[in-house]
Amino acid sequence: MKSLPLKNASFRFIEQSFKEWLDILGYAPSSVYNLPNHIRELLHYLEQQGINHIKELEVRHIYEHYEKLKERSNQRRSGGISNGHLNKHIQALRKFTDYLRKVGRIQLPALKLENQEADRKPFYLTEQEIEALFKASEQRPEIVNMTEATLLAMQSRDRAMLAVFYGCGLRRNEGVHLNLSDINFDKAVLHVRKGKNYKERFVPISKRSLKHLQEYIYDHRSELARSSIDALFLSQRGFRMHGQSMIIRLKSLQYKTNDLTLQEKEMGLHTLRHSIATHLLSAGMKLESISRFLGHSSLESTQIYTHLAGIESEPALPSGRQDYPNIPTYETGKFHEDE
Repeated sequence: MKSLPLKNASFRFIEQSFKEWLDILGYAPSSVYNLPNHIRELLHYLEQQGINHIKELEVRHIYEHYEKLKERSNQRRSGGISNGHLNKHIQALRKFTDYLRKVGRIQLPALKLENQEADRKPFYLTEQEIEALFKASEQRPEIVNMTEATLLAMQSRDRAMLAVFYGCGLRRNEGVHLNLSDINFDKAVLHVRKGKNYKERFVPISKRSLKHLQEYIYDHRSELARSSIDALFLSQRGFRMHGQSMIIRLKSLQYKTNDLTLQEKEMGLHTLRHSIATHLLSAGMKLESISRFLGHSSLESTQIYTHLAGIESEPALPSGRQDYPNIPTYETGKFHEDE
């Protein structure tokens, strides 16, 4: 907790030094900010135990501190700290001991702290359910207060959204900030300029997704455009669509399907991202390729899909899979440890 006071000047110096070390190594701004805050809790605990110099730190102190964390109440809501937050503390403690070793302050053995199981695992849709969403975009409403051209444009836009969030596995904000200039039809790639932690990447587009994007951009988008705006996804009024509007459109498609099981699921745009990752893994794509495809900076963030897909070991890519070849490695931006 960033509000915890540290009386010991040497501990305050250690915290600042750890922060600068993370920054120099190129960690994401969020990590540079959050990890030292987690370490402040450890340093505060050491002060409470009468330890006032980092060379007095032993592994047992870290384990004792971690056990206290698991008992601590949550300051924002009732109950204890979530498993996800505990995992953030584990990450911070591991990085901090790495820092202490590499800068020569103190040699500590590797920590034997196991990550906590996620409180809520993401679920995914089956390929049949994804297909049902695409088909739902073709359904005509019983009462429609718009021209035929506008209706067709919105239906085409909805299919293009599915092509981006499912076919390309984009995060919500990545899709919101897409512009026309980010689609390269000749190379069949999509340029994500505003990825997580300001990281850019190029994502390959399958033939089917490319077809939906071409139909929307070349045949229907002009019906929605009211100006020279470069935004890819436009609302009925011609403005860039916000994430909430996209979720509403996805919910509309969900309720138009005839699948009662699908209609009852709590799903959002991220569900489509989880779905394509799981389907690619089940089809045999390598975990490293899926990690690059999703824009993850480490395999730890991608590992969860092995559990969703029920895969324990990573299979080879079958030669018959043509929609998504091995994902290219072209990627820009600094390497970060975050998801």
